[in-house]
Amino acid sequence: MVPAEDEKSLPLPERWPRASKFALSACAAAVAELVTFPLDLTKTRLQIQGEAAVRGGGAAAGPAAPYRGMLRTAAGIVQEEGVLKLWQGATPAVYRHIVYSGVRMVAYEHLRDSVLGRAEDESFPFWKAVIGGMSAGAIGQFFASPTDLVKVQMQMEGKRKLEGKPLRFRGVHHAFMKILSEGGIRGLWAGWVPNVQRAALVNMGDLTTYDSVKHFLLLNTPLVDNSVTHSVASGCSGLVAAVLGTPADVVKTRIMNQPRDMQGRGLLYKSSMDCLIQTVQGEGFMSLYKGFVPTWMRMAPWSLVFWLTYEQIRRLCGVSSF
Repeated sequence: MVPAEDEKSLPLPERWPRASKFALSACAAAVAELVTFPLDLTKTRLQIQGEAAVRGGGAAAGPAAPYRGMLRTAAGIVQEEGVLKLWQGATPAVYRHIVYSGVRMVAYEHLRDSVLGRAEDESFPFWKAVIGGMSAGAIGQFFASPTDLVKVQMQMEGKRKLEGKPLRFRGVHHAFMKILSEGGIRGLWAGWVPNVQRAALVNMGDLTTYDSVKHFLLLNTPLVDNSVTHSVASGCSGLVAAVLGTPADVVKTRIMNQPRDMQGRGLLYKSSMDCLIQTVQGEGFMSLYKGFVPTWMRMAPWSLVFWLTYEQIRRLCGVSSF
């Protein structure tokens, strides 16, 4: 035990290591989210257009969807709604990443260093990294699910305005309160199952790949623990995360954006599996990869900005490298 007087003289990262890591990862995630958010908005619009379940119910009968493809979707948003609309929903997205990234990073390091344990040569076996990454992602996303729900629904407000539909929310606080009043606590966690499933897959790609590639490079190549190594590892993690996470992301987005009854139950899909089946049957298997290009184009720079920022601010604050 460290005496109370000596403990007070220690730097903050040593006195409160988990709280410090939470704060540092939240800061890095906020920077990465703001830089890449327009690609997230474009991806969400792409995933919503052409929903087979809506068309089948006749709710979307009428003119064809105005957007086709990533570039035309982004250009259409700018032309019809304004440049700033590319950041519509950014506030809850930043809130979400403060919770999500903070929890997942602390959880993964705790699992890696204290629960699962490293090998004798300080490497972390791949199977343990998979378990740690999926578990950390699922835990972080469960706590952040309400903010993700608000983000998705606010991203669709511009499209509702163009379609002549009334706007649902006046702001982030109003969105939270309206969802809570209409669906209760259960309504705030609408879509949490596919959300958690997606986060587990994404973090198997992100955390697992980054940690495994980084330490493989350090142990087996002349590369040292610097920005070059971090860049290579983050590039690999962004690609793998996009491949693994896009299908679950499509399902999550559709479930979160669907209308709900007074009990918070979805009117279009009964469950994530029902949404998956309807999507594949109505639009084909490749519809599960709607928005893959902007997802990957967002995850690659997001991962690069996040990991470079996170590693650097850890170093500046006296915290050991991830």
